[in-house]
Amino acid sequence: MSDERREQMREMTGEVAERPVHVYNLRSGEKMRKAAKASGTGLLRPKRWLASIHRFSLKRRLSQFPQHALRLRSWRVLKPLACAGLRPTSKAVYSRAPTRLLSRLWGLLNTVNLPGWLRRPLLALYVWAFSVNMQEAAVEDLEQYRNLGELFRRQLKPSVRPIDSHNVVSPADGRILHFGRVRHCQVEQVKGLTYPMETFLGPQDWRTRCYNGSKNGVHGSFQGQLGLRKGSQLYHCVIYLAPGDYHHFHSPTDWCIHHRRHFPGSLMSVNPGVAHWIRGLFCQNERVVLSGEWQYGFFSLTAVGATNVGSIRLNCDQQLRTNCSHHVKGRYHDANYTEQYGPMGVVMTKGADMGEFNLGSTIVLIFEGPRRFEFAMAAGMKIRVGEALGSQ
Repeated sequence: MSDERREQMREMTGEVAERPVHVYNLRSGEKMRKAAKASGTGLLRPKRWLASIHRFSLKRRLSQFPQHALRLRSWRVLKPLACAGLRPTSKAVYSRAPTRLLSRLWGLLNTVNLPGWLRRPLLALYVWAFSVNMQEAAVEDLEQYRNLGELFRRQLKPSVRPIDSHNVVSPADGRILHFGRVRHCQVEQVKGLTYPMETFLGPQDWRTRCYNGSKNGVHGSFQGQLGLRKGSQLYHCVIYLAPGDYHHFHSPTDWCIHHRRHFPGSLMSVNPGVAHWIRGLFCQNERVVLSGEWQYGFFSLTAVGATNVGSIRLNCDQQLRTNCSHHVKGRYHDANYTEQYGPMGVVMTKGADMGEFNLGSTIVLIFEGPRRFEFAMAAGMKIRVGEALGSQ
């Protein structure tokens, strides 16, 4: 007699069959097999969808692997990356992303002229997203801007940025990331993270040519190479420009620009969150260093590039080209303004328009001043062109 026939006979005679019942403990992820007697109508059976959830549980599957196999350093597939100098971290991946190429593509997109019917809705979306104050713009009508790049580089009404009487004023609209004295030739990127001033500005071999050996030239410490005056002190200030800010930068004081140095490099974001994350960010990014003299000695303004900020333009230097495909990282390109414009170089007055960014970036000021120089702002505060940074 077949098993099926026996089962039918038992049901007709009222006999109860002994069947193994599967009881699942979903919390511990273990399946327990128990034998129990049950009535024909009250037979305990696990629901199939619950069993499938348990079967495909990621936590249960991972628990079956040996613990040493779950450690990244034991995976053989990562050994070629380690030999290439790459570590399995998101920071390493981000720092090697093609930000220069992406920024060039973004720059081309910004120059595409929009049809008249699309200008207002598309540009208004950008104005809304980044809280742009169009009432300060010299041209408030969005339809007058042919593309997104023209909106980025918009001019302001002359009356909306009065220039303060302090010795040093803000060169740009933005947020103060950090400021203070330069100690041991280390400049603070953000609180707790520093980078060498020599790496950031580069060697001062140009000073010998500009000053005919009257300064210390390239001999001695880097602070000595700057030709600092006795009893003076170095100061720095970092200003971050957000995408919605006014993108022109102006002269922070009355000074003479003697030299320009362009460092090709990466174009990583200079957002404060990224600045806390990547050490030496400003030394890795593309930047243009302007160096010269003011009434208290050495003065420099550095425009640091960032993602989608492939274009840094100077009004006094039409030969400058940033984020070009033929530029090589690790090298720099110099221009001596004392040879082009005379012994004084490029003379700048406080508040004068110096150049412009695309989208947003960072300005770093490093300058010599008297020991009684005091800053007139606080870290984290918003600041605008012409507002006081400090005075002696």
